[in-house]
Amino acid sequence: MRVEWSRGSVPDMKVAKVDARRFLVTRQLLAPARSLAGGPDAVLEVLRRLGSIQVDPVEVAGRSHDLVLHARVVDYEPAWCDELYERGEIVEAYNKGLSLVLASEFAWFRVRRSYRWQKVLDDNADVATRVLERIRAEGPLSSLDFERATGPTKDWFGAPMNAVRAVLEAYARIGELGTARRDGNHRYYDVPERLLPAEALAHEVTLHEQLRHKMLSRYRAHGLVGASGHGEGIFENLAPANPDPRLPEFPGRNALREELVELGELVPVEVEGVSGKRYVVRDDIELLQAPPEPPPSVAFLSPYDAFVWDRKLLGSLFDFDYVWELYVPPHKRRWGWYVLPIVFRDRLVGRIEPRIDAAEGKVQVLALWWEDGFEPRRAVGFVDAMREALRAYLRFTKADRLEWPSDLGAERRLFGKASVT
Repeated sequence: MRVEWSRGSVPDMKVAKVDARRFLVTRQLLAPARSLAGGPDAVLEVLRRLGSIQVDPVEVAGRSHDLVLHARVVDYEPAWCDELYERGEIVEAYNKGLSLVLASEFAWFRVRRSYRWQKVLDDNADVATRVLERIRAEGPLSSLDFERATGPTKDWFGAPMNAVRAVLEAYARIGELGTARRDGNHRYYDVPERLLPAEALAHEVTLHEQLRHKMLSRYRAHGLVGASGHGEGIFENLAPANPDPRLPEFPGRNALREELVELGELVPVEVEGVSGKRYVVRDDIELLQAPPEPPPSVAFLSPYDAFVWDRKLLGSLFDFDYVWELYVPPHKRRWGWYVLPIVFRDRLVGRIEPRIDAAEGKVQVLALWWEDGFEPRRAVGFVDAMREALRAYLRFTKADRLEWPSDLGAERRLFGKASVT
């Protein structure tokens, strides 16, 4: 790698493709996978490294945040997040979508106002008052603890939305309520005073400081993002790229980025074969200059994993064409609707579509796709690494066996030992 120094102390770094790949998998705690030990404290370490982890309630292969943590933490248990909720060390906040963040960083993610969500509360005023009063008096409650109510609020598809769920979501969006715990797909809400330490609630920062912190958090989460989100929402909720006179309090994303560069918090990077300038956080420069060769290790990645945020980078750096086909009509899908990319060493080598059948105590592998040119038997260390990844996934899902379709007979014979726990 060649390092050139430009204005002031900001280096203009030129990085080879192989170094960029090795850097990313190492920085993302995937080299090797499932290597962080320490139970709930290891979850906190992931959050310290990545800044935030996106939350999604869909659970067909495991909830998104659980899959992110399972890929990085030894024998990860979803109950550890529940414990951290109770300890007041993590909180759900809105960053790039609903996310887990450290409670100590709550001030930088606290919602100041939202005209959209305040309107939901105003449109359902009676329900909103009743819901908030009960939670203040009784403690954590979910939408199941209330009778269904109707109002003018519509869902994404234009159908009437349960007013109770609408106001709970609105209160969470404006910071009047937070998540106390999750039971499956159901969120239990409580007032922030019972969820967070007093010092976290008392800490105040300016809007500018919040926006700058959130901008930096997106670079912390990924490790090598550019200036554009490429339509993938990487910089969602950070206002327009440039100042808008209708939003005078927002400086614009480009100005925030330049400020972070001038402060030395972000360092511009040029990656071989990748168009556009990329940025790394200051603390990652040493790793980027000398990334280690990743050991033979396999991880399955959530569709919301920060590693796969930048689909354009996946194409140019990893030669991996990734589209999450959840919203693609079934007849147009090339793969499946909840498919997990497979990372091996510093490459993305395939995709797996697993389904958890908790009632039967099994995991069904619906499909498995290998990238062109990748031969599992010939890749040194891959077969053992894949078997270990499948064994770890069975432990994570509390299943005792894998079920393979008939057209994956070769894979069943190759990786079948993974069903032995």
